[in-house]
Amino acid sequence: MENKLTHHLLWERLRSGDKDAFFDLYAALYYPLVNFGIRVCADSDISSEATDLVFTTIWEKHETLNRVDNVEAYLRTFLKRKLIRILERKKKLSVALSNAGADGDWMEMSYEEFIVKVQSDELVRYQLKNALDKLTFRQKQLIHLKFFDGLSYEQIAEQTNQTIKTAYNTVYDALKVLRKELKA
Repeated sequence: MENKLTHHLLWERLRSGDKDAFFDLYAALYYPLVNFGIRVCADSDISSEATDLVFTTIWEKHETLNRVDNVEAYLRTFLKRKLIRILERKKKLSVALSNAGADGDWMEMSYEEFIVKVQSDELVRYQLKNALDKLTFRQKQLIHLKFFDGLSYEQIAEQTNQTIKTAYNTVYDALKVLRKELKA
């Protein structure tokens, strides 16, 4: 109960921007969270990485954090979500690497798979940069929203004040340009 109260007080100080409270909370909960993460994912490196991301995120967003009664439980939930995202990303990368030798149908790959394949070859990376330079500002913007931010076409349309069809067509046209430039 005493730890719970201490964590709560540190959390409240952290929310107001107290760096010492952040470091004290980090010192108090880092290893318990890493150990919890290891139990979740069975990988100490991934657990450490995810725990670091949790603490980095809470510091970056300390001004917008809500009050929390049980800080450790809150951070465990946050860590579990981070671990799931990291594991999903690693799974996608594994799939991309296993498909690297398959046929080069760029449109059938996810964006992550596409990037892994591109990063494996300096010449292709140079070609990609040149291909991206051929896109209009709007095409680059929508490609970023779709593949970097992972937004749906509905979300893209809402964010850019376009129709869903226009957003879809813009992304489709941009991918056509990229495919054409990369095959050249």
